[in-house]
Amino acid sequence: MAGTPVQVTGTVLTTRRVDAYHALTVVAPGIAERFRPGHFVSVAVGGAPTAMVTRRALYVHDVKPEYGGTVELVFSASGPGTTWLAERRARDTLDLVGPLGRPFPLPRDPAHCVLVGSEYGSAVLFPLADALAERGCRVDFVLGAGSADRVFGAMRARRMAERATVTLTTEDGSLGVRGTVSDALPGVIGDTRADVVYACGPMETLRAVTAVAMEADIPVQVAVEEAMACGIGICMTCVLPVIGDDGVTRMVRSCAEGPVFRGERVRFEDVGTIPFDALGAPGGGARHVS
Repeated sequence: MAGTPVQVTGTVLTTRRVDAYHALTVVAPGIAERFRPGHFVSVAVGGAPTAMVTRRALYVHDVKPEYGGTVELVFSASGPGTTWLAERRARDTLDLVGPLGRPFPLPRDPAHCVLVGSEYGSAVLFPLADALAERGCRVDFVLGAGSADRVFGAMRARRMAERATVTLTTEDGSLGVRGTVSDALPGVIGDTRADVVYACGPMETLRAVTAVAMEADIPVQVAVEEAMACGIGICMTCVLPVIGDDGVTRMVRSCAEGPVFRGERVRFEDVGTIPFDALGAPGGGARHVS
């Protein structure tokens, strides 16, 4: 049953603003009990008469067993669909499908883990932090954004201070260290003797974080933020080039084969294109992991 998606009509329990973002807690028992850190849900937007036929894929920030099982979704109101979601109120209903995608792999043995989040991508890291802590892992956070109001989860991360250190960054210097999460990451990896990095955020952030982890010669797992129209692997709008175990690049679906990937396998420099050497492309060659 774990991970098998279901479609449910969920009732909005609470709504709140978190600085620049919106958070909806929705009663969704079938989804809550199947959820694993890194999963996402797709939500129908606009109501019954809408012309917005595609769903919105949202990461899950929190899951609780209360009221039969709730999930909290965090997002930025950046377009008509998410703006409509931001206008929902308690007792409104939503059509949700989930949990979807491939969750974060967890270490078999206790490890030192650094969790890196940029903007509201940080939301997905907190269920992961809880799961890692249950396995006896050390967890350290690096959270950042362009400005203080766009850093998500700073207070929650600080409340976990007994088992976590927290490094905050902003590009304008309004909170924490001036710079980006990838600027701060090398120092955190060195100070904590990290064994693995987990990250979520914009693609350019994931590209930079992956480069830092590779330089430190430690594995990195990234949850990508590609646009997903269907969320179930049919529409092919979320494909990106990923190197397989055999060294061959394939165009894979973020929603089905991801959204979590080994960072060093994602060809970030080629995202948005079909590389000439991808399987099935005119070049037809294979690109091997160096």
